[in-house]
Amino acid sequence: MESADGQRGRDGGSLRRSPLNVIMSQIRRKRSFSDRKPLGRFLSRSSSQTGIPEDGEPEAREDKGGQSSGDSERHMGWGGVSVFLQRLGKKSDSRNLRLGHCDLTATDLLELASLLQFLPQLEEVDVSWNELIGGSLAALTSHMQQVSGIRTLRICSCRLNANDVAALGNSLGSVPLLEILDLSWNSGVGGGALQGLLGKLQPVLRELHLVACQLTAADAAVLGGVVAALPRLSLLDVSCNPQLSQEVDAGGFKQLAASLSHATNLTTLRLQACGLTANGIDALGGSLRYLPSVRELDLSCNKQLSGGLSRLTCHLAHVTHLESLDLHLCCLSHSDLEQLTLVVPYLRSVDVSWCKVVGGRLSLLLDSLQPSIILELRLSSCDLITDDLHHLAAASRRGFLSSLRVLDLSYNGSVGDEGWSALFSAGGLGSLEDVDVSLRPSSSTRCSAWLPSLLRALPRWAALARLALQRWTVGSEDRRLLDFILRKRSVLLEWDQDGRELRGTEQPEE
Repeated sequence: MESADGQRGRDGGSLRRSPLNVIMSQIRRKRSFSDRKPLGRFLSRSSSQTGIPEDGEPEAREDKGGQSSGDSERHMGWGGVSVFLQRLGKKSDSRNLRLGHCDLTATDLLELASLLQFLPQLEEVDVSWNELIGGSLAALTSHMQQVSGIRTLRICSCRLNANDVAALGNSLGSVPLLEILDLSWNSGVGGGALQGLLGKLQPVLRELHLVACQLTAADAAVLGGVVAALPRLSLLDVSCNPQLSQEVDAGGFKQLAASLSHATNLTTLRLQACGLTANGIDALGGSLRYLPSVRELDLSCNKQLSGGLSRLTCHLAHVTHLESLDLHLCCLSHSDLEQLTLVVPYLRSVDVSWCKVVGGRLSLLLDSLQPSIILELRLSSCDLITDDLHHLAAASRRGFLSSLRVLDLSYNGSVGDEGWSALFSAGGLGSLEDVDVSLRPSSSTRCSAWLPSLLRALPRWAALARLALQRWTVGSEDRRLLDFILRKRSVLLEWDQDGRELRGTEQPEE
């Protein structure tokens, strides 16, 4: 049996611990505290600033004003949200969580998921362009029930895979108000993964963006089933999926095209660079006749459409609200151009850029336009000639272009000085906001012959906001005069004479 002195000696030793023991004891106490409070490691400010107690303070208590522990926890949670966002260089916002280009990792996604409970009013979540979170989306979607009021969800370019899409699909029932879903630039969405969304999207969805997702013809069939269950869908963008309409006769794209007839509220359909052929257009046209509400139709960058536009125009007559038709880089033929004249009378925006057949035949389009209707006319790289500019000038004088806001005549180096002078002297372009007459990067030509006509026209273009004159050269005196006219109007002048952009508010160098 130990003596009392021995016992006291050991007790006394406990009071005289070494400095190392004291430090280790403090570390153990702090570690146990941080384990209880996972948000503590984000905080660098005092508890009076963040509302989060420091070591030794009680975790929940009523303050002098009678604040409940629940209110304290919510305040503490919002402090954690604020610190998390500040660390990423973002401002706190209880309704919008925009974390694009933040280099988020899977760990960040876990932390974000733990904070969702403190954002009950959240309406928009954007975690796009964070490629390191691919394969980890379930960490976030498993907490979606805590933010059931989300209306917009954007997860673009995050290297999503089939498991991510499936996890997202399983969580969509928790966000019944979701109106906009954007999964663009995720190649893993194609190749069958889209099946994970079938039957999962809520009927209130208005916009579905699947740009550059490597969708195949089989995915097109699945997408058809998805679209058929979305009666309120107003925008569908499946651009840059070149395999989407392959093997049309096999039924994939035909099923998608047929399902569009059920989307009676569709106003915008974008099928840019989808590998559309004449057969694909035939399938699409059959549905368009049931979609009078479509206002924007983008079929651009489908080079295999050449010679097949007649299969579409016979149906476009039923699309009574069509305002914008984009056919740039579609390699239109002469017969296509003639067919186009049948549907342009009431269009507000026409883009036939990079369609060389327009050169020398612009009058066919201009004669089909209705007065004061067209707002945007894009004719970049169309091999226009001087006569085409004379026809454009004549249309201006007749008042047909009085409402025109955007005029793109860039990359048409075959137009002579006389053509440019005629256009700028014609008048009737008082609504112009954006004008581009730039030359190709490999070109360089003087504009001294027609610049006086442009200078006289500028005061009449009261709404002008941008003027592009790339690759045109001019003397320093003429350049100073142009700058003087634009200086007080804050017009953006794009002119690369000295390798930089020049604004009208800047004084050019000598």
